[in-house]
Amino acid sequence: MKQITKLIMGLFLMLISFNAIAFPQELDKQACTVEYNLFKGDVTAKNFKEAKVRLLNLLENCPTLSVNIYKFGYKIVDNMIAQGQKVEGMKFMNTLVDQRLLHFADDAGKVYNDFASFLSENDISREQIFQVLDKAYKANPEDISPKNIFLFFEVILERNKEINAQKILDTYDEILDIQDNKTGEYQKRLSALIAKEEGGETLSSKEARSKRVAAGRLNNIGIVVSGLENRIEEFLTCDRIIPLYRRDFGANRNNATWLRRAVSKMNAKECTEDALYEELAEAYAAADPSSNSYIFLSGILERKGKTEEALAMRKKAIELEVDPIRKARYLLQIGADEAKKKRYSSARKYATDAIASNPSYGKAYILISSLYASSANSCGDNEFAKRMVYVAALNKAERAVAVDPSIGSSARKYIKSYKSNIPTKAMGFADGIKDGDSFKVGCWIGETVKVRLR
Repeated sequence: MKQITKLIMGLFLMLISFNAIAFPQELDKQACTVEYNLFKGDVTAKNFKEAKVRLLNLLENCPTLSVNIYKFGYKIVDNMIAQGQKVEGMKFMNTLVDQRLLHFADDAGKVYNDFASFLSENDISREQIFQVLDKAYKANPEDISPKNIFLFFEVILERNKEINAQKILDTYDEILDIQDNKTGEYQKRLSALIAKEEGGETLSSKEARSKRVAAGRLNNIGIVVSGLENRIEEFLTCDRIIPLYRRDFGANRNNATWLRRAVSKMNAKECTEDALYEELAEAYAAADPSSNSYIFLSGILERKGKTEEALAMRKKAIELEVDPIRKARYLLQIGADEAKKKRYSSARKYATDAIASNPSYGKAYILISSLYASSANSCGDNEFAKRMVYVAALNKAERAVAVDPSIGSSARKYIKSYKSNIPTKAMGFADGIKDGDSFKVGCWIGETVKVRLR
């Protein structure tokens, strides 16, 4: 009996001791699981030397057991680099990434993105980082972080600015579409949580964290989008984009995505006087008879003096759209067009409707704030009253940042400008008015605000 017991114990010890003998290729899942748990325990206890030996055995014999083998393996790499083994650590990281993607390729975009971040943190060349990001972009561009997508675009811009402007525009449009979709998702989440708070309810710890995450992601997206717009500004001129769109129009006459981007870009850059704009808008409506395409058509009808037809087209577009985020964007687009025509009251109505559809739509608040500021000299019969218009504008701009951190960088410029124009304490003293008093801002604005003095 003792001999049998010793034999069983010996077999068990041999089973769990990969340090002594590597398992054969046909190793069963149970044995792999035992070794994996021992490996995980070593990593958690920071026994990195022992953990690395087990990791090598797992990579050789149990590579498909769990993706966590590779995730825990990254901690071993971090330790190697911290111990001064940077070259060896970088090579080992390459091995881990390659094997992980060989056996777990579903999230390749995220794996490459994280690998690019790792390379960046370890001062690897920009070219090597770009090569990894290029793989991430091809796998799934939605998995690339804001910081990395900005770096990726910068390289695309540098490489193509003299030889392939279309490549730059296409990449820019693709990235903006992705960031735009992400923005909508986080705005929905933030809107619901803000509404709950403002309704008097207390957020749970999970909800509070979700709110912080959504706000942080929106802020990061806003920084990236603003940076992209600044970097590509020199390319987005009518003289540059009209010839490109004219050249490729024939090949993309039925390509709804291409047409949407072309029409949107020409509208945003105010290239709408060129005949191509109308051609593109009509082709877009034919390829995709949607609320978005009808918005562009309504603008063309408006310019032709067909006001009633344009209004009917706009109403049709809004009625067709069921997604609140997209509906808000279309409403704001109409509001912006109204603002250009100095129809301020109408522009505010559309912006307010946009906010009703998407309460976290900061751009709608910004439009209202700019409408107010534009009316400062015409609203009010004295200096104090005129400067109180800037208080109303400031309130809207601050609300924009509060509900939508993605526009923080641009909104803060408005906030700084408006703050510098609100009434002074001396003005308030002269009129017998103090901070916190109620004040009715006149003319078309017709809004009561709390007095703010500087």
